Amino acid sequence: MNLLKQPAYKPEQTGPEADAKYKRLRLQVFIGAFVGYAGFYLVRKNFSMAMPALEPLGFVKTELGIVLSMNAIAYALSKFLMGSVSDRSNARAFLPLGLILTAISMAFMIVPIQFIGAEHKTLAIVVMAVLNFLVGWFNGMGWPPCGRVMTHWFSVGERGTMMSIWNCAHNVGGALVGPMATYGAAWFGSWFYGAHTELYFLIGTFAFPAAVALFVALFAFVMLRDTPQSCGLPSVEKWRNDYPKKYSEKQEETLSTKEIFFKYVLSNKFLWFIALANAFVYMVRYGCLDWAPTILTDKGIDLKSAGWAYFAYEFAAIPGTLICGWVSDKFFKGKRALPCMIFMALVAVFIGLYWVFIDNLTVVIIALIGIGFFIYGPVMLIGVQALDLAPKNASGTAAGLTGFFGYFFGTAILANIVIGAVAQSAGWNWTFGLLIAACFLAIFFMGLTLKEESYRR
Repeated sequence: MNLLKQPAYKPEQTGPEADAKYKRLRLQVFIGAFVGYAGFYLVRKNFSMAMPALEPLGFVKTELGIVLSMNAIAYALSKFLMGSVSDRSNARAFLPLGLILTAISMAFMIVPIQFIGAEHKTLAIVVMAVLNFLVGWFNGMGWPPCGRVMTHWFSVGERGTMMSIWNCAHNVGGALVGPMATYGAAWFGSWFYGAHTELYFLIGTFAFPAAVALFVALFAFVMLRDTPQSCGLPSVEKWRNDYPKKYSEKQEETLSTKEIFFKYVLSNKFLWFIALANAFVYMVRYGCLDWAPTILTDKGIDLKSAGWAYFAYEFAAIPGTLICGWVSDKFFKGKRALPCMIFMALVAVFIGLYWVFIDNLTVVIIALIGIGFFIYGPVMLIGVQALDLAPKNASGTAAGLTGFFGYFFGTAILANIVIGAVAQSAGWNWTFGLLIAACFLAIFFMGLTLKEESYRR
């Protein structure tokens, strides 16, 4: 499609004006990627927020759980498969297109709820499941183009810091969903539904975030640029004189799908190592996050206190991510494996603290803050390491492979199914043991990349 075709390289500019242009465009592209990616989180998991309001309308938890699962499955597949399309596309068009399609799919979620309804429950659930699958699939078009522009506009020696700042976009976007649902329903609910207050949530949860996401897509299109060379500038490695050991001009060329998959991604054993590590990191991330309210309420801690513990876990992610990225650049000179291993070891310590003092709410909150602080650094850095271990024009596919392992195996299978089954049959003590074991398995697989990473840097 011409819409997604990569722009041709322009003659290279030199001199002070080109230098000033480079600095300006780097900031502009970064802002576009940050705001654009935050926009995807405005229309990512809105269905989970709508579920409590759907039950009074006649839908039950089992049916809604099926719809909810479609999002995670689609996102895991899309992040990998659409990553290869992103590697051969113009990031300036690819990201806004994905966000527009996500927003449209999210807005149409109103149709099966309002116009089909529980009276035709089977059809309504099928349509909701398809729409939530599309929301997850199109959401998978957000990370790969951002990874592409970050690798082309920021060199290896600064990428950890810049990616850690950019990675906070999902915290910003995710944090806005709740207030938008509340205020969107209050501001616009009566316009559409009058006295039918039970339907106000449809505007706040689906339509209002979707409308905002469309404006974010337009903003991202205005701000983003595909590569420096498409703007008449040299590669970032040449501009900063920061060349990785295996760098070559070939990395600036568009690769075929066959080259991306079979020459640079699927045949790279180090990418498989970090993909496996990512599965265990995500098992810990969502194993702790998703089950915290359930564990704490089972232990007699009230739901409100459990909610604050959940909030503390997420809030601690922002400084932890920033520090981890900065440390990997400044102290480890662009190496990602060792800081990941150190952070995961500290996560294991705090999980042990959580386990031993499970009946003490104060210690539990401290432990969850520690887990949240240290777990999100490895989540971010594994994605950065995937970008480092592959050519720039295969970066989306490489990061997509690690993302697929994280979301499909780490989250859907290990964190949700396995931990739930173990907790049900053997109790919470066994689940804590599994989470600590996952920390050390992540450390093991990251350790297999240490030598290769040292060689590259």
